[in-house]
Amino acid sequence: MDLGAEQHGCEHYTRRCRIRAPCCGEVFGCRHCHNQAKNSLEVDLLDRHEIPRHEISKVICSLCNKEQDVQQNCSGCGACMGKYFCEKCNFFDDDISKKQYHCDGCGICRTGGMDNFFHCEKCGALGVKVTAFNVLKDSHHCVERAMHHNCPVCFEYLFDSTMDISVLHCGHTIHLECLNEMRVHHHFACPVCSRSACDMTDAWQKLDQEVAATPMPEFYQKKMVWILCNDCGATSSVRFHVLAQKCPGCSSYNTRETRGGPATAACSRV
Repeated sequence: MDLGAEQHGCEHYTRRCRIRAPCCGEVFGCRHCHNQAKNSLEVDLLDRHEIPRHEISKVICSLCNKEQDVQQNCSGCGACMGKYFCEKCNFFDDDISKKQYHCDGCGICRTGGMDNFFHCEKCGALGVKVTAFNVLKDSHHCVERAMHHNCPVCFEYLFDSTMDISVLHCGHTIHLECLNEMRVHHHFACPVCSRSACDMTDAWQKLDQEVAATPMPEFYQKKMVWILCNDCGATSSVRFHVLAQKCPGCSSYNTRETRGGPATAACSRV
């Protein structure tokens, strides 16, 4: 039977079943519904918890209300409770346009299609997922347990987040929506390590022009300051400018002043 797909489900998934939580015995539309309800501010701090998804063993058909063991088709009315079904995750979803698949490396289901993603073998069981361009697959910067952290902007746990995730050049991870929000507010550096989050070549060239068009007063023309480059990690002594300080090593303006005072021109790696 292929009935009731549009009438059943929750705000997170369209499907024809509900789950009985093994932790508290209550019935919810999905694990996200459970976690939102049991982790709300109205719940006593000692009673807050998340559902152990792999321990779910009972589901209730939304068409005939029969409670049964986890399976794709209802044992009572025969309805398909989810066009996508993973018996490892006990997961159902009727919207197969998400191209769900089970990632054995992560131990959970992912979206986007198995052919479009790969599980990083260098990061192993750490569950790092990155887009499957060969250049990125072979050369991306691995950060230990990169997916097992909270988003540095909204602080949601990234590993099992339902939102799209971006892996920055530095290897740190962030929600794509949060990254786009940062760019709207003209923040282009990783919130974790301050390294540039995208190609800033055009921006640096514009800063070159602005610096050249803004000569410093004679009193400041010989003033030297020490800077740390957030992109290459080099420390350098450069001429002070009110707009920005340029790293002589990588030509980045993503720098911070560490100390002022006279100094001879120098550049060293830290």
